[in-house]
Formats: sequence, structure tokens, C-alpha cells
Amino acid sequence: MPDPSPRRADSRRSTAQARPARRAAASPPDPASADEQQNRREQWHRLRCCLLRPSRRQCWVAIVLLVFGALIGTQVRSPGTSPGYQDARREDLVQLLDAANAETRRLESELNQLRGTRDRLQSGADSAKVAEAESKKRLDQLAILAGTVPATGPGIRVVVYDSQQKVGANIILDAVEEFRDAGAEVIEINDSVRVVASTWFADTPAGLVADGTVIARPLVLDVIGDPQALEGAVRFRGGLMSQVQASAISGSVTITRPAVVTISALHQVREHRYARPA
Repeated sequence: MPDPSPRRADSRRSTAQARPARRAAASPPDPASADEQQNRREQWHRLRCCLLRPSRRQCWVAIVLLVFGALIGTQVRSPGTSPGYQDARREDLVQLLDAANAETRRLESELNQLRGTRDRLQSGADSAKVAEAESKKRLDQLAILAGTVPATGPGIRVVVYDSQQKVGANIILDAVEEFRDAGAEVIEINDSVRVVASTWFADTPAGLVADGTVIARPLVLDVIGDPQALEGAVRFRGGLMSQVQASAISGSVTITRPAVVTISALHQVREHRYARPA
């Protein structure tokens, strides 16, 4: 029968060899690693407290950052928006386009005339007569702009009925600017006031005043220019017709296109006190 003592001796040796390994595994951890783990736990604990119970300073910082982000977002979106036209009706956009096309045609016609005058002057043939005719033409244009001569041409007549006399200087000034943007060349109010660059409007106890003249009701505006573009300037949403027909005024506006608009009111030119030709 074989002797089991060698096996027992081997098992004793293997057990004796495993004991130091277990002692090594059961040895206390390194103090440095224990401190690092403790620091991590403390950091997570502070972070959790900050998120769940933020301080007043942290709340203010968060609010400032939110407001700052909203402002940046608004600035980024603003170039892509056009608040003046994004809500406009199709009819209003068509009228704006017609007015722009009319102004483009007028400028192209004037450019062609200037080019023709330049070519005639450069050719040398009857240059003196061409220069004299061009000077007279420019003088007539300046006289019309200054309001010192009568004028006639195509255009429209706008009558504003305002029984409560709530149409004030601001509304009329806006209408004049809209007419000018639409290419108006001559504007007259109530057959008595010629609107020029220096014309002023004011609301007084006596009523609406233009260049020192009290404007009676109804208001009549005769305008020379492209009739279609001028009518579009009146009917445009937010323009003269919209403002007068609003509930705050409850007035009405009529537009007619005479065959010829004749303007006879003249502007009295006053001598300049300070300005002199340079």
C-alpha cells in the first residue's frame, strides 16, 4: 500500500507558500491611495451639494449667463429677419416693388439723358448750343424743386376727410416722405402750400400749420409723379390711408388720377442769412 506522506508534505508546502501571498493581499492599503479616494469622495459630495443646493452667488451667475446667452442668440438671429416686411401682405409687397421699379426707370432715363448730353458735348459739334440748352434745362429743374415756378404733369390727387381734425403734423410729414420715396417731384397742399425741402409742419391751437399757413379740412394733396407708385405709397399698410382709417382717427381717404395735375402754388424763397456758395 503506497505511503500518502509525500502528498501530505506537498500540500503542506503549497499551503505554506500561499500564506505569505494571502498575508500580502491582506496587508493594509497604501495611505496615499486612501487619501486620494477620500478626496474624490469629498469632491463628489461638494459637487452634489452645489447642484442640489446652489448658493445665492451661483444663482446670480447662472442668471447672468442665461441673459447673456439670450442676447447673443437675438443678435445672431436679427440679421436674418426683416421686421419691416416679414409680416407685410402680398399686395403691400407688390406696391413696394412697383414703386421701386418706377424709381429705377426714372433714374435710368435720367442717366441716359446725361450720357447723351456728355456725348454731344464731347463731340464738339454745336457744343455751345448744347451747353446752353442743358443749362436752361437744369435751371428749370432746380426752379421746380425750389417751388418757384408752376408745374404740371401726371400724378394723383389725395383727399383726406378728417371731421375730428385728428390728422396731425406727424401723419402729414410721414405722407410727404412716403411720396418722396415713391418718386414724387412736386407736392402741393390745399392749392396754397408748395412743399419743398424746407417746408415744416406743426400742430397748433389753430390747427395744422404748414409753412405758417393753417391747413383747412379736408386736406387735399396734389402730387406729380408716377401715378401707380404714388398711389401705392398711400395704400401701403402703415401709410397715410391706414393711419387715417384707423379707429383713433376714423377718417377716410380718396385717390383720383387726373389726366393732368397742375400745381400753381409757389414757395417764397427767403434770403439765406448764413449759407453762401463755397
